[in-house]
Amino acid sequence: MRVLLIGSDSSLGLALADHLKRWGRHELESVSSSVSRWKSERHAKKVVRRARADIVVDLRLQGAIDSGELINELDVERSHWLAKACQRSDASYFLVSSARVFAGDAERGYREQDPPDNPETVGRLLAAAETRASETCERHVVLRLGPVFSAAGVNVLAHMLEQLIAGGTLSLDNQLRGCPVESLDAARVVAGMLDQLGAGAESWGIYHYCSTDTTNCYEFAEALLASASQFSRFSPDAVQLQLLDGPGRALNRSLQCNRIHSTFAIKQVSWRSFVADNVRQYFYQRQQQQASKEASG
Repeated sequence: MRVLLIGSDSSLGLALADHLKRWGRHELESVSSSVSRWKSERHAKKVVRRARADIVVDLRLQGAIDSGELINELDVERSHWLAKACQRSDASYFLVSSARVFAGDAERGYREQDPPDNPETVGRLLAAAETRASETCERHVVLRLGPVFSAAGVNVLAHMLEQLIAGGTLSLDNQLRGCPVESLDAARVVAGMLDQLGAGAESWGIYHYCSTDTTNCYEFAEALLASASQFSRFSPDAVQLQLLDGPGRALNRSLQCNRIHSTFAIKQVSWRSFVADNVRQYFYQRQQQQASKEASG
Protein backbone atom coordinates (compact mmCIF):
# COMPACT_ATOMS: atom_id res chain seq x y z
CA MET A 1 0.00 0.00 0.00
CA ARG A 2 1.25 3.49 -0.83
CA VAL A 3 1.24 5.71 2.26
CA LEU A 4 1.52 9.50 2.17
CA LEU A 5 2.67 10.70 5.59
CA ILE A 6 1.86 14.35 6.34
CA GLY A 7 3.75 15.83 9.31
CA SER A 8 6.67 13.43 9.08
CA ASP A 9 8.92 15.65 11.22
CA SER A 10 6.72 15.44 14.33
CA SER A 11 7.70 13.11 17.18
CA LEU A 12 5.17 10.53 16.01
CA GLY A 13 6.04 11.14 12.35
CA LEU A 14 9.71 10.37 12.92
CA ALA A 15 8.87 7.16 14.79
CA LEU A 16 6.24 6.05 12.27
CA ALA A 17 8.45 6.68 9.24
CA ASP A 18 11.24 4.67 10.85
CA HIS A 19 8.84 1.85 11.71
CA LEU A 20 7.35 1.64 8.21
CA LYS A 21 10.75 1.75 6.52
CA ARG A 22 12.15 -0.93 8.81
CA TRP A 23 9.36 -3.42 8.09
CA GLY A 24 8.95 -2.48 4.44
CA ARG A 25 5.31 -3.48 4.12
CA HIS A 26 4.26 -0.19 2.54
CA GLU A 27 5.67 2.32 0.08
CA LEU A 28 6.17 5.58 1.93
CA GLU A 29 6.23 9.20 0.81
CA SER A 30 6.69 11.91 3.44
CA VAL A 31 5.78 15.59 3.69
CA SER A 32 7.01 17.73 6.59
CA SER A 33 4.79 20.00 8.67
CA SER A 34 6.31 23.14 7.20
CA VAL A 35 5.78 21.97 3.61
CA SER A 36 2.15 21.09 4.40
CA ARG A 37 1.21 24.67 5.32
CA TRP A 38 -0.60 25.05 2.02
CA LYS A 39 -2.31 28.32 1.18
CA SER A 40 -4.83 26.80 -1.22
CA GLU A 41 -6.71 23.57 -1.84
CA ARG A 42 -4.95 23.21 -5.19
CA HIS A 43 -1.59 22.65 -3.46
CA ALA A 44 -2.96 19.94 -1.14
CA LYS A 45 -4.74 18.23 -4.03
CA LYS A 46 -1.53 18.23 -6.09
CA VAL A 47 0.47 16.58 -3.28
CA VAL A 48 -2.06 13.75 -2.91
CA ARG A 49 -2.37 13.24 -6.66
CA ARG A 50 1.40 13.14 -7.23
CA ALA A 51 1.92 10.67 -4.39
CA ARG A 52 -0.67 8.30 -5.90
CA ALA A 53 -1.39 7.35 -2.30
CA ASP A 54 -3.72 4.59 -1.22
CA ILE A 55 -3.98 6.24 2.19
CA VAL A 56 -3.01 9.64 3.58
CA VAL A 57 -1.89 9.68 7.23
CA ASP A 58 -2.28 13.20 8.60
CA LEU A 59 -0.23 13.92 11.75
CA ARG A 60 -0.21 17.73 11.44
CA LEU A 61 -2.73 18.58 14.16
CA GLN A 62 -1.53 15.99 16.69
CA GLY A 63 2.08 17.01 16.15
CA ALA A 64 1.35 20.70 16.59
CA ILE A 65 -0.74 20.25 19.73
CA ASP A 66 1.71 17.93 21.48
CA SER A 67 4.60 20.29 20.71
CA GLY A 68 2.74 23.24 22.22
CA GLU A 69 1.97 25.03 18.94
CA LEU A 70 -1.31 26.79 18.33
CA ILE A 71 -3.59 25.52 15.58
CA ASN A 72 -6.07 27.68 13.69
CA GLU A 73 -8.98 27.55 11.25
CA LEU A 74 -6.64 27.19 8.27
CA ASP A 75 -5.19 24.01 9.79
CA VAL A 76 -8.73 22.60 9.93
CA GLU A 77 -9.36 23.70 6.35
CA ARG A 78 -6.22 21.83 5.27
CA SER A 79 -7.70 18.66 6.78
CA HIS A 80 -10.81 19.30 4.70
CA TRP A 81 -8.70 19.73 1.56
CA LEU A 82 -6.88 16.47 2.21
CA ALA A 83 -10.13 14.61 2.88
CA LYS A 84 -11.62 15.92 -0.38
CA ALA A 85 -8.51 14.99 -2.32
CA CYS A 86 -8.64 11.47 -0.88
CA GLN A 87 -12.32 11.07 -1.75
CA ARG A 88 -11.73 12.23 -5.33
CA SER A 89 -8.71 9.96 -5.85
CA ASP A 90 -10.29 6.90 -4.22
CA ALA A 91 -7.78 7.01 -1.34
CA SER A 92 -8.40 6.66 2.40
CA TYR A 93 -7.87 9.45 4.92
CA PHE A 94 -6.30 8.67 8.33
CA LEU A 95 -6.49 11.67 10.67
CA VAL A 96 -4.58 11.43 13.95
CA SER A 97 -6.36 13.53 16.57
CA SER A 98 -6.09 13.99 20.32
CA ALA A 99 -7.89 13.34 23.60
CA ARG A 100 -8.08 17.11 23.88
CA VAL A 101 -11.38 17.06 21.99
CA PHE A 102 -12.83 16.25 25.43
CA ALA A 103 -13.28 18.69 28.31
CA GLY A 104 -12.23 16.15 30.95
CA ASP A 105 -15.38 16.24 33.08
CA ALA A 106 -16.16 12.52 32.79
CA GLU A 107 -15.18 10.33 35.74
CA ARG A 108 -14.66 7.34 33.43
CA GLY A 109 -12.50 7.07 30.32
CA TYR A 110 -14.01 8.63 27.21
CA ARG A 111 -15.50 6.35 24.55
CA GLU A 112 -15.50 6.88 20.80
CA GLN A 113 -19.22 7.66 20.75
CA ASP A 114 -18.92 10.40 23.39
CA PRO A 115 -19.44 13.80 21.74
CA PRO A 116 -16.42 16.14 21.78
CA ASP A 117 -17.16 18.77 24.43
CA ASN A 118 -13.97 20.75 25.03
CA PRO A 119 -15.02 24.43 24.80
CA GLU A 120 -11.40 25.61 24.43
CA THR A 121 -10.23 26.68 20.98
CA VAL A 122 -8.01 23.64 20.49
CA GLY A 123 -10.88 21.29 21.33
CA ARG A 124 -13.31 23.01 18.98
CA LEU A 125 -10.80 23.03 16.11
CA LEU A 126 -9.95 19.35 16.57
CA ALA A 127 -13.64 18.43 16.63
CA ALA A 128 -14.19 20.46 13.46
CA ALA A 129 -11.32 18.67 11.69
CA GLU A 130 -12.72 15.28 12.73
CA THR A 131 -16.15 16.25 11.41
CA ARG A 132 -14.71 17.41 8.10
CA ALA A 133 -12.83 14.10 7.75
CA SER A 134 -15.86 11.92 8.50
CA GLU A 135 -18.31 13.90 6.36
CA THR A 136 -16.02 14.38 3.36
CA CYS A 137 -14.16 11.10 2.90
CA GLU A 138 -16.14 7.88 2.98
CA ARG A 139 -13.11 5.73 3.84
CA HIS A 140 -11.76 7.58 6.84
CA VAL A 141 -10.14 6.78 10.17
CA VAL A 142 -9.88 9.17 13.11
CA LEU A 143 -7.46 8.01 15.80
CA ARG A 144 -7.48 9.96 19.06
CA LEU A 145 -4.30 9.60 21.12
CA GLY A 146 -3.18 10.61 24.57
CA PRO A 147 -0.22 13.07 24.68
CA VAL A 148 2.69 11.65 22.66
CA PHE A 149 6.19 11.86 24.16
CA SER A 150 9.57 11.00 22.69
CA ALA A 151 13.30 11.72 22.93
CA ALA A 152 13.04 13.10 19.38
CA GLY A 153 11.18 16.21 18.34
CA VAL A 154 9.35 18.75 20.47
CA ASN A 155 6.97 17.30 23.06
CA VAL A 156 6.22 17.11 26.77
CA LEU A 157 9.24 14.91 27.59
CA ALA A 158 11.75 17.25 25.95
CA HIS A 159 10.07 20.29 27.51
CA MET A 160 10.12 18.84 31.03
CA LEU A 161 13.70 17.61 30.77
CA GLU A 162 14.81 21.07 29.70
CA GLN A 163 13.12 22.48 32.79
CA LEU A 164 14.70 19.85 35.03
CA ILE A 165 18.17 20.54 33.62
CA ALA A 166 17.68 24.27 34.25
CA GLY A 167 17.05 23.49 37.93
CA GLY A 168 15.08 25.47 40.48
CA THR A 169 11.54 24.80 41.57
CA LEU A 170 9.03 23.43 39.10
CA SER A 171 5.36 23.94 39.87
CA LEU A 172 3.38 21.18 38.22
CA ASP A 173 -0.34 20.54 37.90
CA ASN A 174 -1.88 17.41 39.37
CA GLN A 175 -5.49 18.23 38.49
CA LEU A 176 -5.48 17.11 34.85
CA ARG A 177 -5.11 13.36 34.44
CA GLY A 178 -4.55 11.47 31.22
CA CYS A 179 -2.67 8.58 29.63
CA PRO A 180 0.46 9.58 27.67
CA VAL A 181 1.69 7.49 24.74
CA GLU A 182 5.32 6.93 23.77
CA SER A 183 6.02 7.68 20.10
CA LEU A 184 7.26 4.15 19.26
CA ASP A 185 4.13 2.70 20.83
CA ALA A 186 1.93 5.11 18.88
CA ALA A 187 3.82 4.20 15.70
CA ARG A 188 3.20 0.51 16.43
CA VAL A 189 -0.52 1.23 16.72
CA VAL A 190 -0.80 3.28 13.53
CA ALA A 191 1.33 0.79 11.57
CA GLY A 192 -0.78 -2.13 12.81
CA MET A 193 -3.93 -0.39 11.64
CA LEU A 194 -2.34 0.39 8.27
CA ASP A 195 -1.35 -3.25 7.82
CA GLN A 196 -4.92 -4.43 8.31
CA LEU A 197 -6.49 -1.65 6.25
CA GLY A 198 -4.03 -2.45 3.47
CA ALA A 199 -5.06 -6.10 3.67
CA GLY A 200 -8.67 -5.14 2.95
CA ALA A 201 -10.19 -4.44 6.35
CA GLU A 202 -13.15 -2.06 5.99
CA SER A 203 -12.81 -0.77 9.55
CA TRP A 204 -13.53 2.92 9.15
CA GLY A 205 -14.54 5.35 11.88
CA ILE A 206 -13.22 6.70 15.19
CA TYR A 207 -10.78 4.86 17.46
CA HIS A 208 -9.02 5.63 20.74
CA TYR A 209 -5.57 4.63 21.95
CA CYS A 210 -3.65 5.58 25.08
CA SER A 211 -1.40 3.84 27.60
CA THR A 212 -2.70 1.75 30.46
CA ASP A 213 -1.53 4.08 33.25
CA THR A 214 -3.31 7.32 34.07
CA THR A 215 -1.02 10.07 35.35
CA ASN A 216 -0.63 13.84 35.67
CA CYS A 217 2.16 16.36 35.01
CA TYR A 218 3.59 16.03 38.51
CA GLU A 219 3.79 12.23 38.46
CA PHE A 220 5.22 12.24 34.93
CA ALA A 221 7.94 14.69 35.97
CA GLU A 222 8.74 12.48 38.97
CA ALA A 223 9.32 9.51 36.64
CA LEU A 224 11.57 11.60 34.39
CA LEU A 225 13.54 12.90 37.37
CA ALA A 226 14.11 9.38 38.70
CA SER A 227 15.47 8.21 35.33
CA ALA A 228 17.53 11.36 34.72
CA SER A 229 19.30 11.04 38.07
CA GLN A 230 21.55 8.31 36.68
CA PHE A 231 23.33 10.79 34.40
CA SER A 232 26.42 12.34 35.98
CA ARG A 233 25.90 15.75 34.36
CA PHE A 234 22.47 16.05 35.84
CA SER A 235 21.98 16.84 39.51
CA PRO A 236 18.50 15.92 40.76
CA ASP A 237 19.29 17.74 44.01
CA ALA A 238 19.11 21.03 42.10
CA VAL A 239 15.45 20.44 41.24
CA GLN A 240 12.44 20.72 43.50
CA LEU A 241 9.07 19.51 42.27
CA GLN A 242 6.13 21.37 43.72
CA LEU A 243 2.44 20.71 43.31
CA LEU A 244 0.58 23.59 41.72
CA ASP A 245 -2.37 24.39 43.95
CA GLY A 246 -5.21 25.78 41.94
CA PRO A 247 -8.92 26.44 42.44
CA GLY A 248 -9.88 24.50 39.30
CA ARG A 249 -11.72 21.19 39.26
CA ALA A 250 -9.99 17.85 38.68
CA LEU A 251 -10.10 16.79 35.03
CA ASN A 252 -9.68 13.41 33.38
CA ARG A 253 -8.89 12.91 29.68
CA SER A 254 -8.19 9.19 29.75
CA LEU A 255 -9.61 7.15 26.87
CA GLN A 256 -11.34 3.80 26.66
CA CYS A 257 -9.64 1.65 24.03
CA ASN A 258 -11.95 -1.36 23.73
CA ARG A 259 -12.88 -0.70 20.10
CA ILE A 260 -9.33 -0.65 18.74
CA HIS A 261 -8.64 -3.90 20.60
CA SER A 262 -11.74 -5.68 19.35
CA THR A 263 -11.32 -4.43 15.76
CA PHE A 264 -7.54 -4.49 15.24
CA ALA A 265 -6.41 -6.69 18.17
CA ILE A 266 -4.20 -3.84 19.42
CA LYS A 267 -3.39 -4.01 23.13
CA GLN A 268 -2.48 -1.12 25.39
CA VAL A 269 0.89 -0.97 27.13
CA SER A 270 2.25 1.17 29.97
CA TRP A 271 4.05 4.45 29.24
CA ARG A 272 6.33 3.84 32.24
CA SER A 273 8.27 1.06 30.50
CA PHE A 274 9.49 3.57 27.86
CA VAL A 275 10.68 6.37 30.14
CA ALA A 276 14.22 5.18 30.93
CA ASP A 277 15.13 4.54 27.26
CA ASN A 278 13.74 7.89 26.17
CA VAL A 279 15.59 9.81 28.88
CA ARG A 280 18.80 7.99 27.99
CA GLN A 281 18.33 8.80 24.31
CA TYR A 282 17.53 12.44 25.09
CA PHE A 283 20.76 12.93 27.03
CA TYR A 284 22.75 11.09 24.36
CA GLN A 285 21.37 13.37 21.64
CA ARG A 286 22.07 16.39 23.82
CA GLN A 287 25.66 15.26 24.29
CA GLN A 288 26.11 14.73 20.56
CA GLN A 289 24.74 18.18 19.77
CA GLN A 290 27.07 19.82 22.27
CA ALA A 291 30.05 17.90 20.91
CA SER A 292 29.14 18.96 17.37
CA LYS A 293 28.90 22.61 18.40
CA GLU A 294 32.29 22.46 20.14
CA ALA A 295 33.88 20.82 17.10
CA SER A 296 32.46 23.40 14.70
CA GLY A 297 33.23 26.33 17.00
